[in-house]
This record gives sequence, C-alpha cells and structure tokens, in this order.
Amino acid sequence: MPPSTATAAASWRLCVAPMLDWTDRHCRYFHRLLAPHARLYTEMVTSAALVRGHALHLLEHSDEERPLALQLGGSDPAELAAAARLGAAAGYDEINLNVGCPSDRVQSGRFGACLMREPTLVADCVRAMRGAVDVPVTVKCRLGVDDQDTYADLQRFTEAVLEAGVRTLLVHARKAWLQGLSPKENREIPPLDHARVYRLKREFPELVVVINGGIGTVDEARAHLAQVDGVMIGRAAYHDPYFLARLEQALYGTPPPAREAVLDRLRPYAQAELARGTALAHITRHVLGLYHGEPGARAFRRALSEGAHRLGAGWALVEQARPGRVA
Repeated sequence: MPPSTATAAASWRLCVAPMLDWTDRHCRYFHRLLAPHARLYTEMVTSAALVRGHALHLLEHSDEERPLALQLGGSDPAELAAAARLGAAAGYDEINLNVGCPSDRVQSGRFGACLMREPTLVADCVRAMRGAVDVPVTVKCRLGVDDQDTYADLQRFTEAVLEAGVRTLLVHARKAWLQGLSPKENREIPPLDHARVYRLKREFPELVVVINGGIGTVDEARAHLAQVDGVMIGRAAYHDPYFLARLEQALYGTPPPAREAVLDRLRPYAQAELARGTALAHITRHVLGLYHGEPGARAFRRALSEGAHRLGAGWALVEQARPGRVA
C-alpha cells in the first residue's frame, strides 16, 4: 500500500456506522468515551433539511466527538454542495454521501440505496461536494439493489465514484431490497458477502475500503482488517457499547475504561444537557447496554428505561441504577 493511502486508511480503521434515530449527538459523545480513536458518524441529514429547511440545529455537535463525519442524504448536486459547505463550516471532518439507506422515505426522495442504480448521478454529486469543501467527501453504499446483483455492477459504481474523486468507500456488505423488505429486514435478510468487498479492495488498491455489516467480535474485526482498510460497527456498538472499548484496546492498545468510569465521565455532559432542558431519557437511552453481559445489567437497564422518562428525572437516577446499587 502506498504511504499516502496507508496514512489515509489509518483514519478509517475503526468507525461507528451512521444509524438513523440512534447516533445522535448524545450517543456520539458516549461512544467517544469508549473509543477515543473511532471515527463517528451522524445520523443521515437530508440536504433539503439544511439548505431549504434551514434546520442548522441538525449540525449541532461537540468538539469531543471528533473525528466526526456528517452523513448527507440527497441527489441534487448543487443542493448537496451547499449542504456540504454548511457541514464543513460547522466543523465536521468528513462529508459522507448516503447511497445505502433503503427506507421508503429515502426512495421517494430519490436518494439512499436507490442511487446504486445511478452511478453517474452519484459521481456528479461527489464532484459538486468536493468542489465545495476541503474536507474528505466519502460514499457509503451497498453491494447492489434489488436485481442489480453482480460484481460488475458494483465495479462500475466504484469506478464512477473513484473517477469523481472519492478516495474512501464504506461498503455495507449486503445488497438492499427496495420492495418487500423493511429497513430493519434490509439489515438482516439479504445475505452478507464480505468476500465481494475484499475483492473490491484488491481490484481498487488506491481506495480506502471500509467494511460494514455483521461485525460483532474483536476476532471478526481483525480478520476483516487483514483484507480491507477499516471496519465499521453498527448495531453491535449500540446494543453492546462496551464492545467499542474492547475494539479500541485490540486495535490501538488503549486500556479500556471501567464502566463506572465511563458513567463518571458522562456525568458532567449529562448535567450540562439537563441544565439546558434536555430530557434525561434522550441521553440514557444510549447507555442502556453499557453493562451488557455483566451482573446487574437487566436491573440497570430497567431502572433507566422506566425512570428516565419521568418528569424531573435527573442524574441521581443513573447513580441509583448503577449495578450494586439497585434494590
């Protein structure tokens, strides 16, 4: 691997996937406490919401979350360029184009996974975004969509975005079925084909290739990293967030923090958010899995799930819920 590519690849070695309704700013702050080196991604934000809706609050984040990427959804090159410009001005380290989400809302807006069928349009979008910002513009895609299911299709798509200037491609190693499967089913039913992503890296060595889909153990992550440049962790990072600490240790040698220490470090952030009117449940919903697999995990989860929605709930509830302190 050329030194320039190797240097770039290091930035994407460990990523946490953009997950709609999950990876908001509270989730990202929490994940950063567990994995100091991980590259974090926002939920998908539509270019229309930023440019036409002026919903700039969607760009809110803290410096502690960085390195941080803004994921955009859209298909209008000029609008995406304007949205990318807003994201870069807000301090994001990367602008990522969503070419993988299979939801009905995305399909009706002609973006997300349906863009796998339109590599020329995706390339036009990438060129416009790259012309608007100095930070990296990347693409997150699927292997294909519906009956578009050959390696040749993925190869043509990759050639198009590479020619447009993309240097990092994040690939969910499943295709998407736009008809007949829900977004949840699209994360589980189409079979994984990691080998196809490996082949993509072999045939496009100049690309930084990050693999996403079905990665749930440290050994699996290491095996993927022998073939591609980076791993992107999705649901496993959310349901068992301490998995990120184990990955951080395995890939970077960082001693994993005690779970108690993670809560201690989260406390000032949570209290500041409570002071500005954020409901406790908006923060603690991301913390429910912190003790996954540990004694007291069920009681911790139940105490937060039942209590954080109550009027006036504060950090004292979290202190009471810590394993060993629940009656």
